[in-house]
Amino acid sequence: MRTSWLVLCVLGTLALAGCPDESSGSGGSGGAPTEPGWQVVFDDGELNGALLSIWGTEKKSVFAAGGPLRNGGRDALALHFNGNSWTDLKAGGDDSFWWVHGTSDSDVWFVGENGRISHYDGTAFTEHDSGTTATLWGAYAFAPDDVWVVGGAVGGASTTPDDIVLHYDGTAFTAVTLPGEPLGRALFKIWGTSSDDLFVVGEAGIIWHKEGSEWVNQSDPPVANGTLTTVHGCSSDDVYAVGGRDVLHFDGTAWSKVDLSLGNDVNGVYCAAPDSVGITGMGGLKQRLVNGEWQNEFASDPHGDLHSIWADEEGSFWVAGGDFITGVKPNQPRNGIIARYGQEFIPDALE
Repeated sequence: MRTSWLVLCVLGTLALAGCPDESSGSGGSGGAPTEPGWQVVFDDGELNGALLSIWGTEKKSVFAAGGPLRNGGRDALALHFNGNSWTDLKAGGDDSFWWVHGTSDSDVWFVGENGRISHYDGTAFTEHDSGTTATLWGAYAFAPDDVWVVGGAVGGASTTPDDIVLHYDGTAFTAVTLPGEPLGRALFKIWGTSSDDLFVVGEAGIIWHKEGSEWVNQSDPPVANGTLTTVHGCSSDDVYAVGGRDVLHFDGTAWSKVDLSLGNDVNGVYCAAPDSVGITGMGGLKQRLVNGEWQNEFASDPHGDLHSIWADEEGSFWVAGGDFITGVKPNQPRNGIIARYGQEFIPDALE
């Protein structure tokens, strides 16, 4: 990681005078201030699993989620960064997590394989009954008693669980039935401004919008060419959805395609501000919307497959990914990746 950071400096991506001193050690709080750039925090097989999601309450409290993805002998990954070092929270279980979101450091939800829903209260994990065996791909929490989770079986047969939307009221998760005949599609991510203004995306370009108590299918006819993997916005009239080679934008009235050249498939999107949006994807795809212009940073480390992106309170983007595409390789760890676009050095000490 520090090597990748220094390589970026040498290549001129960062100002040479601002390169951190490698002798400060992986547990150090950084080096001299630098020009903003991408720093690889974890890569090269240091994490015992792939990472699928990254989110935090601030830059000094960041959570990452992932796991072995059915590679035996390893537990799910739930990491926390406190501003100085990373801690494996030891969530236990080999059902990998696919997403993490919460309302505070003591109210964090991890969801994943086999209907897994785990709540972290800042000290310990509690498992919750989801009522399904399908993978839960996304979660969004508005309050400790107002949490939404979505999932389904990718390309599943009619007998497999699909079109899954769950809501938590502080006591239990209950299934929400979408209108019309079941479409048989996995739902991947959910985002909204409130429980009365929710967006859900998934297979075959599906876009559901919850307007008050009514669910509206905004993808009939579809706008995307294929599956949509992530949705995120800055407001109800500034929402992005991505997947495949599509980047879509909702202006409060209609969805349209963003005119953006993508060399690889895009997986994640995060709107930090109306003029600050980040997308990430396969092969190290990274682009940022800066003052109305998209900056293509594909050539910057990391180069591995990236799945999730999040921005802290300073507008600095964090990405997570790794080896989440290849098939099961018994007893071989999957590579996990964490990187950040920002100014200060992020230590890679893992406890």
